[in-house]
Amino acid sequence: MWRTTRAGEVEVLLVHRPNRDDWSLPKGKRMRGESILDCAVREVHEETGLRCTAGDELPGTRYTDRRGRRKRVRYWSMQELDGEFAPNAEVDEVRWTRLDDVADVLTYPRDLTVVAALRLPRVAVAMAAAARAR
Repeated sequence: MWRTTRAGEVEVLLVHRPNRDDWSLPKGKRMRGESILDCAVREVHEETGLRCTAGDELPGTRYTDRRGRRKRVRYWSMQELDGEFAPNAEVDEVRWTRLDDVADVLTYPRDLTVVAALRLPRVAVAMAAAARAR
């Protein structure tokens, strides 16, 4: 998820998972019969309490987890519609982080590839629109 602040800065929503003590992007596992996009929207809602609308697909990541399982994660650009975060067993904190500061917070360098895709023109257009609105 990303948003443009009133000051025209882009922020990305990061989640803290207490069982791993890491900062990451929201993600999760697909349920049987669920589309990949529906899974992404559901998982963001479950982890953050925020309902969102999905935009463009972003670069995915591949890695081997701590149990030796190969993982493939797909991501979408999303923007908040409504909702409110409440700490839960999976995520105890969320943080809107300036795009320029994300690398200092994220635990896994692989997530930077996903966030870097937000530097594409659609974000620049949104930032310019926000600046014009001011």
